[in-house]
Amino acid sequence: MLKICCSVLLLLSLLSLQLKANPGLKVRISQKGLEYAKEVGLEILKQKMAKEQFPNLNGHEKYGLGNVKYNISRIRVTAVEFPSASISLLPGTGIKLVIANASLTIDMNWSLRTWMFKDTGRSTGYISKVFVTAIFSTPLDHTGRTLISLTSCRTTPGDIDIKLIGKSGFLHNFFIKYLKKPIHRSLATNSCPNIRSGIQLIDEDLRSLNVPIPIDDLAEIDYSLNSLPAVSQPYIDLDLKGIVYPGGNYSAPSFEAAPFTVPDQSDSMLYLAFSEYFFQTSSFAYYTAGAFNITIAEETCSYFNISTEIFGSIIPEVSQYSVTPYPVMLKLMATETPIISLQQDSFTLEILGSMEVFAVLPDSSTQSLFTMSIAANTSIAVNIFDQKLMGSLCLNRLQYSLTRSNVGFFEISLLENILSYILQTEVIPSANAKLSKGFPLPNLANVTLTRPHITIAEGYLLISTDIHYKH
Repeated sequence: MLKICCSVLLLLSLLSLQLKANPGLKVRISQKGLEYAKEVGLEILKQKMAKEQFPNLNGHEKYGLGNVKYNISRIRVTAVEFPSASISLLPGTGIKLVIANASLTIDMNWSLRTWMFKDTGRSTGYISKVFVTAIFSTPLDHTGRTLISLTSCRTTPGDIDIKLIGKSGFLHNFFIKYLKKPIHRSLATNSCPNIRSGIQLIDEDLRSLNVPIPIDDLAEIDYSLNSLPAVSQPYIDLDLKGIVYPGGNYSAPSFEAAPFTVPDQSDSMLYLAFSEYFFQTSSFAYYTAGAFNITIAEETCSYFNISTEIFGSIIPEVSQYSVTPYPVMLKLMATETPIISLQQDSFTLEILGSMEVFAVLPDSSTQSLFTMSIAANTSIAVNIFDQKLMGSLCLNRLQYSLTRSNVGFFEISLLENILSYILQTEVIPSANAKLSKGFPLPNLANVTLTRPHITIAEGYLLISTDIHYKH
């Protein structure tokens, strides 16, 4: 329970604090999400308590005629009930967890010794009316990183009823109360320290995630915290850096993120709003890594062998320049960072580039025939698969012009059909193969997104989703 509640508060990789810049990713956790986390957490707590090994309790208690020495061992929880539990947001503070009227049943070995009485046996204990109140927050440490902190914790143990198995009589009934006292005291004094110890382990676990997430060999994503979580009613809002870097190069991009606002919705457990800035940094990262450059040659062309003969049949100047047919090689490259645009129900990528056409001579050297500039407008369809945001390109519009020619001037419009065919059959499929690897979404271990819905609005892409925790 603690891991779920605290992890929800930090969500995955809420780690290093940055200066207050506009985020590339906004995360919103709704009350519905917190309620689900509570239910999952309580179930995890039940399972953990059933497996836990508790230390022996031994000591002595005073009574009128002397001391009662006791030893309680092999304590095992056989049943746990949480009939009433609530989780709520404390604006500006954190999360408040209240467990009321909890009960648990335990089995244990016991032994009692006094100057007048000595016995051992097995017993069943029923502890009821247990109340736990805990408040979690995320302050900063001396390095400026967020911590998971147990701000306050209070446990009220409630009532304890012990039944000795196979034992009865006045003396047994009289001395039962001396078994109740150490159990009551242990529950009251150890619950909150155990909670604090568990939180420290969770904190260490989350801090280990303070590394960029690789997308592929070319780029990595930084999902670290951009500012402290904002706790209000009825949400927790988290601003994450949401920056894609070229692999191993963590220099900040020259452009800045624009502010945007997540719409006021609460039907889903979790909302992930990726800004246009996030996708623009990914475009910059892949442009820097040369991912928008592609070479098409005879040995790599999937659908037909391109040659000077084919181009010569369309452009007479090529056939006059190269009488002998040679294989042709096309080099396409982006000449500046492709521009991402998010508008209502529209996700587009504008690529400005060039294409140079070469004849490949028998000695494997190349001879440039002509170069043209290209402006391609594409639409991106997005979906979610295997906890990744995936996309595919579709060519909307293609513009081109002749910038340099070694075969003389010709009407570039003559190449419209063949260029469109090459882009549709070679370039776009190659780009989609790269996009099919997807962008890993920020996520907790064992948590999967269920029924995610994608909405594209002006300036951001919103994923509205429920979550499922796999035990």
